[in-house]
Amino acid sequence: MKLVLLIVLAWIIVPVLLSCARYTSPAYSWSTAPRHSSGLAPDPKLHREAVVQIYNARAFRWRGIFATHPWIVVKRTDAVTYKRYEVVGWGNGSKLRTDYATVDGLWYGSTPTLLVDVRGPEADALIDQIERAVASYPYKDDYVTWPGPNSNTFLAHVAREVPDLSLDIPASAIGKDYRPWYQPAGFAPSGTGVQVSLLGLLGATVAAEEGVELNLLGLSFGVDVLRPALRLPAIGRLGVPEEVSRSTRS
Repeated sequence: MKLVLLIVLAWIIVPVLLSCARYTSPAYSWSTAPRHSSGLAPDPKLHREAVVQIYNARAFRWRGIFATHPWIVVKRTDAVTYKRYEVVGWGNGSKLRTDYATVDGLWYGSTPTLLVDVRGPEADALIDQIERAVASYPYKDDYVTWPGPNSNTFLAHVAREVPDLSLDIPASAIGKDYRPWYQPAGFAPSGTGVQVSLLGLLGATVAAEEGVELNLLGLSFGVDVLRPALRLPAIGRLGVPEEVSRSTRS
């Protein structure tokens, strides 16, 4: 029993310490942080196909040691602009924002990565589902950095409502496991398994996409079985990389 406890603690503490060690305080403030395009979104005036992309970037300053911020962008076939959806914790009124920033911009200095990149007819089919899921998000006026509901809770909600995304949210996304006290069990965010969670503070997920993952005080750790990898708090994933791109032609 002691050995198991030590392994669990190491699985949590070592990744957090490694993330702390690699952290460098930025030389800019909120107002001066770079937010220019990362170049990950295709030019909508040249790329006529539909596009669905989900971005993920480290949070600003010390929060980036532990957590990430996601957002969703969509473009229908022949549209010349994108729509961007996300949840942010500041400002009055609804925390759910549309077109808050550059579609594929740096998140206050942090270069984003793609969790999903779908193009073509499949993307067109997903957009209506995504926009319905965005509209049905139940915590539009609430934001709690830890343990949620926050920006990752929003992404998990959309993922559950649109299982065709097959979205595997990284273990570093604090808030993805938040569930209200009156609904402690249900589908995993990917829709490919089940999850039990007490307010995002204690729980477990077993699913095809996520593998086996435990949550302790908002920090998630586990094993991805289908694509062998460790799921680590603060770091995210260590092992076989996820495939994020899907492109279909009519």
